[in-house]
Amino acid sequence: MTGRARNTWQRVAGSAVLVWVAAAGMAAQGSAPAASAGQAPAPEVTYAKHIAPILQRSCENCHRVNGVAPMALSTYEQVRPWARSIKQRTGMGPRAGVMPPWYVEREIGIQHFKNDPSLSEAEIALIAKWADSGAPRGNMTDLPTARVWNDTTSWQIGEPDLVVRTEELTVKAGSPDWWGEIPPVATGLTEDRYVSAVEVREVNDVATSGTGRHTVGGRYVFHHMIWQTRPLNSQDQTDPTDPFDLASLTGSTPGTTTWPVHEVGREPDFFDPKSARLLKAGSSVVSDSVHLHSNGRNTKARLEIGFKFMPKGYKPEYRPSRVALGNGVDIDIMGNQANQELHAYTVLTEHTKILSFEPHLHAPGARMCLEAIWGYSAQTINCVGYDHNWVRGYDYDDTHAPLLPRGTILHIIGYMDNSPRNKNVPDSRNWQGSGNRSVANMFIDLGNRVSLTDEQFTAEMKARRESLKLNRSTVMIGCPLCNIDIPAPPPTAAPRQQQ
Repeated sequence: MTGRARNTWQRVAGSAVLVWVAAAGMAAQGSAPAASAGQAPAPEVTYAKHIAPILQRSCENCHRVNGVAPMALSTYEQVRPWARSIKQRTGMGPRAGVMPPWYVEREIGIQHFKNDPSLSEAEIALIAKWADSGAPRGNMTDLPTARVWNDTTSWQIGEPDLVVRTEELTVKAGSPDWWGEIPPVATGLTEDRYVSAVEVREVNDVATSGTGRHTVGGRYVFHHMIWQTRPLNSQDQTDPTDPFDLASLTGSTPGTTTWPVHEVGREPDFFDPKSARLLKAGSSVVSDSVHLHSNGRNTKARLEIGFKFMPKGYKPEYRPSRVALGNGVDIDIMGNQANQELHAYTVLTEHTKILSFEPHLHAPGARMCLEAIWGYSAQTINCVGYDHNWVRGYDYDDTHAPLLPRGTILHIIGYMDNSPRNKNVPDSRNWQGSGNRSVANMFIDLGNRVSLTDEQFTAEMKARRESLKLNRSTVMIGCPLCNIDIPAPPPTAAPRQQQ
């Protein structure tokens, strides 16, 4: 199956080469053939009618005044100088550098995600045609209504119920990367609450425009933070029989909850309504794994963590998953080589619903695939590109989140490019092993998963069959047993013989 995913990747790359060759041939022969006599010319693609709606939906979230991107793309005057660059970056395919930063490969696996900003092939072609035809403005009466953005103090999860702020620190302009522990920060929470969403953002004194920086790393100094919450110096005890207490499942300090890793470019995390995470009263934010890097200037910065609560009295139905998938120890990446593979496996001991897929690699990372092996069935759930400058997680739509029975083998394949063509690698001649710094490596799927009982697993599959109108012959990627309870159609009566 790994070979199948790789072969698909090679076919796609080969197709891209053929398209490029064909285009180059046409360019060598001059412009495309003129329309035949009597044939209407192709309609003009304009900024006002065709391009502005695309940019509003998929680009302005970052490319706007006070946004994180190095230029705003909200008006024609702002967009026009970047027309050729926009064509190039949107047409790169699902790999490092593509805009918007969404790396899911369309030809493989599940294609239904929440908050998907990616462009369709038709939209990419529209942008290319617009740029190639001189980036015309068009009739400004065709412009969509301008989007109104709150300032950078707004939260994507809505106004949080609780905000926790880390201590402010200074990262010097020429300081080396640093990895270590930060002081605990009390939440001030006086009662246990379940969290429906969490968002972590960096607040610093870097100017929001005119920085001349071309990556999101130019705006920020926190690359990532691996963090938990737990009561400190507390007598609070965890019931080891409580199936919903993550600390009792993992053997952690009583009251500990592990939260999604904060990384540069990461979106907020919204938890399944049936499996919200517990924030204990009297707990503190703790981390012994913060990665800081210089952005080229003295910068004062802190992190702010916003929690959105479930209603009081809420109780979770689904248990947190104990599955860990990855390899942070046995990593061997040779110098000056592309297309190197890493592999890691785990066996599901409980029925599992995968809520998200989040590849975590370091600088040589180029791609990761997630595969599920059940009996004789092996399915590639997804393959996605990777960019260490902008880490993404992919939240599945509720109707397509993988539902995997106990006994399934989860397999991740990492594709590493430690060659001169990978601009994220400072010196591709060096061998690389495992470690926490960007010049070392990790190989982990940080996606969110929950465990299901037999009854919950059966109910989830039944709801999936009904919502998607599956039949017995349907092959559902990520749900190998979804059609097992669909009754066979009744046999048709044998036709009467003619007398």
